Amino acid sequence: MKADLSRRDFIKAGASFLFAFNTGQSLSVITVNGSIPASAMGITLIHEHFLVDFIGADKIDHTRWDRDEVAKKVLPYLLEAKKHGVKTILDCTPAFLGRDVLLQRKLAEESGLQILTNTGYYGAVGNKYLPKWAFTETPEQIAKRWINEFENGIENTTARPGFIKIGVDSGHLSQLHQNIVKAAALTHLQTGLTICSHTGIGIPAFEQIELLQKTEVHPSAFVWTHAQAEQDKTLHVKAAKLGTWISLDGIGWGDFEKYANTIDNLRSAGLLNKTLISHDAGWYKPREKEGGSFKGYTNIFEELIPLLNKIGFSDNDLQQLLIKNPAEAFSIRVRKY
Repeated sequence: MKADLSRRDFIKAGASFLFAFNTGQSLSVITVNGSIPASAMGITLIHEHFLVDFIGADKIDHTRWDRDEVAKKVLPYLLEAKKHGVKTILDCTPAFLGRDVLLQRKLAEESGLQILTNTGYYGAVGNKYLPKWAFTETPEQIAKRWINEFENGIENTTARPGFIKIGVDSGHLSQLHQNIVKAAALTHLQTGLTICSHTGIGIPAFEQIELLQKTEVHPSAFVWTHAQAEQDKTLHVKAAKLGTWISLDGIGWGDFEKYANTIDNLRSAGLLNKTLISHDAGWYKPREKEGGSFKGYTNIFEELIPLLNKIGFSDNDLQQLLIKNPAEAFSIRVRKY
């Protein structure tokens, strides 16, 4: 928002935004407490974390943390984001890394925020966070597990995923990671959930796009997560022109000038409408004293937006990034070739 635009005015502008697609359909997103209209998302942070447990898929268990203690740690940071007008947050912590829908529901209730959770498996970091069956099952079998969460709820609850979260390693896709991407494609075709993939550099990004296309999934169903790791900005433009969402989502950790320049490059190419931004911030760490250190969710508003204002970003540009794009990216609908 511009320096001279009050926070109240910006929030009001966001609340008045009436979201509509070319099809005229009334589309929705799925929060941990049920479906809401896409137009009700408001200012949205599309990639954050509340709790992450790096113990590994073979050792993780919800008894490793106390939900009340986690909520006490996380809640003040959510309320601070809410003061900046944030209305919706996507918790990108996947299964076997600390996804906890009961915690997410608790935080949604106590903060008043709309929270989305995910289905999917995270294959990055040498497959440490993959369950044992992911190594042997077919893409169809894996997809069936994820579709079941969408249709019947996660871990014996009524909470349903609002998107698919997967992860691949840098470099060329292994066969295992190809299977995970194919499973995500099959899940999208059945559910309409958007695919967010921890990716980083361009090589695995374009290999995933190609795999999705072969499965008849349009790139507009794919979010290239951590795209800021790719230094060649022409690749951002190339992927965005195909329809891919370019997610610049490490703003919780600095490099604000770099983010501003990368976003401006996409705007200059006429692709601001394919750009997503977030912090990748948080998070409570089980078994560390008081959950360890925690990064908040406010750098976009306190650090990045003033830089974008200086290089000519309008209030409409900012609403595009923080309201319109998240609503379009995560609305439930099948996107096929």
